[in-house]
Amino acid sequence: GSSSRGYVDGDHKVVTLWYRAPEVLLGCHKYSCPIDMWSIGCIFSEMVTGKPLFRGDSEIDQLFRIFRNIETPTEEIWPGVSKLPDYKASFPNWTQNNIKCHVHDLLEKMLIYDPMSRISAKAAVNHPYFDDLDKTSIPIRN
Repeated sequence: GSSSRGYVDGDHKVVTLWYRAPEVLLGCHKYSCPIDMWSIGCIFSEMVTGKPLFRGDSEIDQLFRIFRNIETPTEEIWPGVSKLPDYKASFPNWTQNNIKCHVHDLLEKMLIYDPMSRISAKAAVNHPYFDDLDKTSIPIRN
């Protein structure tokens, strides 16, 4: 679920570039746990494939690598995206969704644009991908 506490920062550099969530790259200054799930999704993909998922060398390059692999976000798939400070209507419109080629359902749920729709940590641990994991050793708080 969503956290009632948010993090506020005047600088986009709260997370290493390759793992930075699109809402941070687009200038959102108030965010919470969903940015961590995006980062975990990127790290999960790297663990599965052995290489970084989005290897940008600048914030705009990072955004465009995300857009090319998932698709350019629209109001339909991410309500409010066009109101983010660094969103540009002139962004290229990539429509293919290539993420399915190299990761599975869990990664797709971690890498959802809309932070309110992104999977929570608790739901991720309970995802079928982890069915063979002994969850009794994982400290999970409500």
